[in-house]
Amino acid sequence: MADQKTLDIEDVERRMRGALQALKQEFSGLRTGRASAGLLDPIMVEAYGQTMPLNQVGTVGVPEPRMITVQVWDKGMVSAVDKAIRSSGLGLNPNVDGTLIRLPIPELNQERRTELTKIAAKYTEQARVAIRNVRRDAMDELKRLEKDGHMSQDDHKVAADKVQKVTDKVIGEVDAALAHKEGEIMQV
Repeated sequence: MADQKTLDIEDVERRMRGALQALKQEFSGLRTGRASAGLLDPIMVEAYGQTMPLNQVGTVGVPEPRMITVQVWDKGMVSAVDKAIRSSGLGLNPNVDGTLIRLPIPELNQERRTELTKIAAKYTEQARVAIRNVRRDAMDELKRLEKDGHMSQDDHKVAADKVQKVTDKVIGEVDAALAHKEGEIMQV
């Protein structure tokens, strides 16, 4: 038999955890009725001829539980930041005061809470698909290694079982993250 080659299970797990991290990042942008600086992370602003994240044109702060502030560094960028926040779909209504933009966080009604849980479920399904794609790539690599004679059938089965265990573990963490976020959103 030719030289033994194996699949790097740690690399597979790292790639799957990347999907989990991306999901948590998406969740930070979902409103839960409490102010959070992470709420503004997905907002992009047209600035200086290019699109850049909001936190690169101003300082985001949370002075009160139901208020977010954005201290815009360049006075000329205030209207662009205001426009980006209004068009973000977050349901926020900015109050501009010079270079300071105040964002009062309104109470969530039951309909909006239900809508946010559906959005969270959609993000979760995207993360599951990404994890399953990593698993599929790993399984394809295992088949190729076995076909090329670099791996025995027994080694292939053991490695495939490891990949499945890692997949199940990370999918379980994704489901737990969804349950936690749904609890946050539905909390009155």
